[in-house]
Amino acid sequence: MLRTAEISAGLTGLPKGADTHALHFRSKLEFAVDCFVCERTGRTTVFEAGAERALCSGSRSGFGRHHTAGRIAAFDTTSGPDRLAVRAVVDFWWAPFDDTRDHRPSAAPTSHPWVRLHLGYYCQEAKKSGTGSIQTNTVRPSDVRCAHCESVLATDATTPSIRLLT
Repeated sequence: MLRTAEISAGLTGLPKGADTHALHFRSKLEFAVDCFVCERTGRTTVFEAGAERALCSGSRSGFGRHHTAGRIAAFDTTSGPDRLAVRAVVDFWWAPFDDTRDHRPSAAPTSHPWVRLHLGYYCQEAKKSGTGSIQTNTVRPSDVRCAHCESVLATDATTPSIRLLT
């Protein structure tokens, strides 16, 4: 059956003026779902805006990385004077099964929801692009820093939220 989840997150403390680094959320995310294709629970699945399918991490033994039914249905970002926010709606197919390794029943969403949201920026000082990420299972608050000049780009103060819509 088709399931839909809404994922939202925000960053605060963005610098003003020339030191902004043009920080933005990239339209790629990783989301833990129970995969009915490889019948494994809690698989990290990569979703990219515009892609017609997602990529499941598979299992370490046997069934490796593979495509699965999933897509980003909506991806919106907003920004204010001191805030950058993202909202993504993710569609994925789910069917009940028991995990092939530890025999746990599947759930939609998985019993331990997790998401990683990817960031991009441009360092004027180094004249280079950079990437970063925020995810649900990290200690907060934490600073997002430029890998080139070590400037603080934003503060990650709140955990990204995951809400099952259908």
